[in-house]
Amino acid sequence: MKFLDEALKMKDETISFRRDFHRHPELGLLENRTAGIVADHLRNLGMDVSTGIAETGVVAILRGQSESPVLLMRFDMDALPILEDTGLDFASEVPGVMHACGHDGHLAVGLSVAKLLSARKAELPGTIKFVFQPAEEGAGGAEKMVAEGVLENPRPDYSIAMHVWNQKPLGWYGLKTGPVMAGAEIFSINVKGRGGHGASPHNTVDPVVAAAQIVTSLQVIVSRNISPLDSAVVTVGSINAGTAFNIIPQEATIQGTIRTFEPEILEKVKERLEAIVTHTAEAMGCTAEVDIKKVTYPVANNPEVTHVMKIAVETINPQAEIDQSFLTMGSEDFSFMMQGIPGCFMMVGSANAEKGMNFDHHHPKFNFDEDCLPYAVAIMAQGAIEILSRSL
Repeated sequence: MKFLDEALKMKDETISFRRDFHRHPELGLLENRTAGIVADHLRNLGMDVSTGIAETGVVAILRGQSESPVLLMRFDMDALPILEDTGLDFASEVPGVMHACGHDGHLAVGLSVAKLLSARKAELPGTIKFVFQPAEEGAGGAEKMVAEGVLENPRPDYSIAMHVWNQKPLGWYGLKTGPVMAGAEIFSINVKGRGGHGASPHNTVDPVVAAAQIVTSLQVIVSRNISPLDSAVVTVGSINAGTAFNIIPQEATIQGTIRTFEPEILEKVKERLEAIVTHTAEAMGCTAEVDIKKVTYPVANNPEVTHVMKIAVETINPQAEIDQSFLTMGSEDFSFMMQGIPGCFMMVGSANAEKGMNFDHHHPKFNFDEDCLPYAVAIMAQGAIEILSRSL
């Protein structure tokens, strides 16, 4: 409980960090102010700090009694292109940009954890690699950091991260072994026809009608090609075609996402999507091209690391509600840092309906109860000590 006592004493400082970041949100790969504050704080704690990794990423090394084992702790930094509608006195001062997913809270937790653990450097049984990551929201920040060597010099033995979760109340923690978040793909479909006057459709090959048929047909992939005992999502989020009411355009574009937990399910979905698109377009006299790109791998929690994090939660908050069945089709690019490295991604309940703090992530009114922050700080610090102390 000592970590909780210390985290509660630091609560005002943690909240101050969070609110400052909330006032000054920055989009992915543009987190220059944020990264500067992070780097200065970590340097002031005496850590070896590297900047400019994946453009704005920050990495700091805290060496304890020994070089190994090495634990990577990741905290994401980017905001979203959303116009804030919270009315908070610390609302975003950047028009059209908002911390609507809680990354401002993650940053504050990370800086407070760094302060707690650096004060215990002499008794730290290993090395901690603090990673402050840019561009989690779809711009490939984790993948870029991995490509630029974040998993080397030193290579982590374990990895942990956390996320406030506004679908659950304070005191709830999601800690499931195995898949907890889905892998995500983006698909883009370009349907080509032959344009012409809207009054003479018989002289055209209408890509809009073909696109409409494709969107409808894609809905049967999950319902008819995937077992009801398995999970998959195919969502079309964007259709674009045409410039005027009386012109049949030359082409139409469709964009969407695929979410799965298992590689074989992903391959089945991709196979059926490509077949449906190609043959539906042909049946309508059009042609179609499909492009599918990976955004994230599934997040899969290692049993041993997750067990230790459960012990950390119970140590800090004996009354905690620990959900060991938590599962979401949301995705997280922390999965790139977990490839080949045993890790745990923990969800921290942050909603408070009585205070009106229960809007979902990515909503213009999103806000979370800051009372969750000192508990997250203490649990992450406790978890770090527990993981480094045990030869998992």
